[in-house]
Amino acid sequence: MIKNLLIDLDGTLTDPKVGITTCARYGLNKVGHPIDETENIDWIIGPPLKASLAKLLNVAADDDLAEQALLGYRERFASIGLYENEVFDDVAETLAALQQQGYRLYLATAKPIIYAEKILIHFDLVQYFNQAYGSELSGVRTNKGELIRYILEQEQLDPAECLMVGDREHDILGARCNQIETVAVEYGYGRAAELDHAQPKYRIGTFSALLQLLQQT
Repeated sequence: MIKNLLIDLDGTLTDPKVGITTCARYGLNKVGHPIDETENIDWIIGPPLKASLAKLLNVAADDDLAEQALLGYRERFASIGLYENEVFDDVAETLAALQQQGYRLYLATAKPIIYAEKILIHFDLVQYFNQAYGSELSGVRTNKGELIRYILEQEQLDPAECLMVGDREHDILGARCNQIETVAVEYGYGRAAELDHAQPKYRIGTFSALLQLLQQT
């Protein structure tokens, strides 16, 4: 029986496209590697950001240039970018309904927790969560599997009573390696082929569809 919902942030609860992509371009500009405004970089939304910046820079993930680009990104994101964000339709109402039905809700995001908590507060979503979990600025727990394992340990949760809700393969694979079943939202940033490959147990087209799905499981 599902009692605990681990829920992703970017691409699942909110659409952070403007903030993330604008700040990524800002960080890349700061290290002398601007990218064309017409280049689509939406794929960076969701996975660990430093690795994505390294890919755009064509350097190793641990290269200092990627670290400098990340620092540039955070320079703008910390004050402006995190609020260049929109909550998806019916998210607040659905979270409220889930809470009223007795589910325990945990935010599970690769985004640094210092930013994630501010976003939840800004959009008045923090009230629905038992606890928010994210990564550290040092890079600790940017791996979704590591993050979910940490949540299970901290909250003493039974994986069989948990369900992970997210939009990217990292959410699905990270949950699976912790023996947690998954729901993929199809309106986020995981393309159909990516989700097909990751093979979540369930797929939903709107966040509110989670309510009906849970009634059937």
